[in-house]
Amino acid sequence: MNVVLLPSLGRPASDFDDLCDVLATHGYEALAIDPTASFVGAPTLHDLAADVVQKVSGCGINEFHLVGHAFGNRLARMVTADFSSRVASLTLLACGGYIEIEKSIAESLTACFDPTVSTEDLLAHVSRAFFAPGNDATVWLTGWDAQVAAYQRRALEATPRHEWWDAVASRVLVVQAMQDVLAVPRNSEIYVEAHQDVATLARLEGAGHAMLPEQPARIGLLLTEFLDSVH
Repeated sequence: MNVVLLPSLGRPASDFDDLCDVLATHGYEALAIDPTASFVGAPTLHDLAADVVQKVSGCGINEFHLVGHAFGNRLARMVTADFSSRVASLTLLACGGYIEIEKSIAESLTACFDPTVSTEDLLAHVSRAFFAPGNDATVWLTGWDAQVAAYQRRALEATPRHEWWDAVASRVLVVQAMQDVLAVPRNSEIYVEAHQDVATLARLEGAGHAMLPEQPARIGLLLTEFLDSVH
């Protein structure tokens, strides 16, 4: 079975490289999708979801397990809402979008896409917004695409939250990093409480919003165990 993975805001599909390797060792075919470089006009999240499905279909894939990280979890829910028959299961990593982000953290997020920020300051912003205390944030000093992040943010703002927030598949795994200051734990709790019949919450210690480079082995284990259980 194919697993489609959608990365964080303005981030590349290569963020999933380690996770894709784990999936491959368990017999899953992983397709991590880079965001389209730009969109003409004013896209909504529905347009971005249609773009994802077009890319997946272009690879000859019909039904797939869907994994979304951070912004990608919102997009994954939009794909699930608009193309439910295609999604075999849904996994949300950094399940944000409900609780407002604290102002200084939001400012650090924005600074990550500012090319005028010094390397030293960028590291401080990445550490503050994305990584749990003590974890190595240098692995995310590169990969920030301001153009992609800009249209993704506009698409999100143009799409009412109720159109994607409560989307579910027949089985859902939510992985919540307990030191996440962008998508704080209450976000995932609200989502799972509303969908207890299909959704499972896994709490991840020692990780922040970045999650993937912080706890790759644990996330890989949680995801493969979930996918195996779906089958």
